[in-house]
Amino acid sequence: MIDSVQKASVLIEALPYLQKFAKSTVVIKYGGNAMLNEEIKMGVIKDIIFLKASGLRPVIVHGGGPEITKMLSQFGKETSFVSGLRVTDEETAGIAEMVLLGQTNREIVNLLNIYGDNGKAVGLSGKDGSLILAEKKLAKTTENGVTKEVDVGYVGEVVKINTGLLNILLDNDYIPVIAPSGVGKDGKTYNINADYVAGEIAVALNAEKLAFLTDVEGIYRDYSDKSTFVSTMSLAEAQDMIKKGNIEGGMIPKVEACIKALAGGVKKTHILDGRKPHSLLLEIFTSSGIGTEVVKYRRYIYE
Repeated sequence: MIDSVQKASVLIEALPYLQKFAKSTVVIKYGGNAMLNEEIKMGVIKDIIFLKASGLRPVIVHGGGPEITKMLSQFGKETSFVSGLRVTDEETAGIAEMVLLGQTNREIVNLLNIYGDNGKAVGLSGKDGSLILAEKKLAKTTENGVTKEVDVGYVGEVVKINTGLLNILLDNDYIPVIAPSGVGKDGKTYNINADYVAGEIAVALNAEKLAFLTDVEGIYRDYSDKSTFVSTMSLAEAQDMIKKGNIEGGMIPKVEACIKALAGGVKKTHILDGRKPHSLLLEIFTSSGIGTEVVKYRRYIYE
């Protein structure tokens, strides 16, 4: 009886959020260990199905970094990153596309579709229907306050998101599952960091929320000191932390995507630990939430 009462209490707590977010679009960047651990993977898939069954419109943008790195290793190719962006020659670009579309995307779509009518998923690349128009991206590095640009190869940045196909799918009750590649005016395929793609898609769809499932609890002011965890951060604070170099590596694209999304009209962005069971549902449907939320304006002072 106690368990039943607790479960009912959880549902009651979720009710205002279910009402508030009904028919809202939520863009989810799915990556990291949440894609590698089978138990966690199934939990994430079920959470996404729950969002859809609750009346929300989830859009999935997936990464595939660990799988790409593994495949590159099998081909005898080393992996290196600059400011969180993979250095990508022509061969690496082809291998990455093969993994993202031929393996990762198909697996996510298949798992979502296993759950029947509430799991109608469609896999897409950025080239389908010219969904993502791209151009070459240069990585930016900062040392001693000096910023310079570095050519990292066949890596792109989003120029435009054509939402027509996405809106057709969403309006017809499908879950779009998007691999982060785009096509340039020159016809070349560019691999794009999935964090940036998720941010751009969230803006283009006027999403209510943008959530990143990652391998850490969220943002720390000092990653060597767990007491500096930040539960809520303003857009200006996020910009300042990047400028000062307090955010490094793979977290840079996530925070930059949050900043871009908020500036483009997305209501809230979230960086969540995808290793924690139901982190997505806890963030959206409870008052306490978990992880770090990055908002346009912070309304209270950290303790």
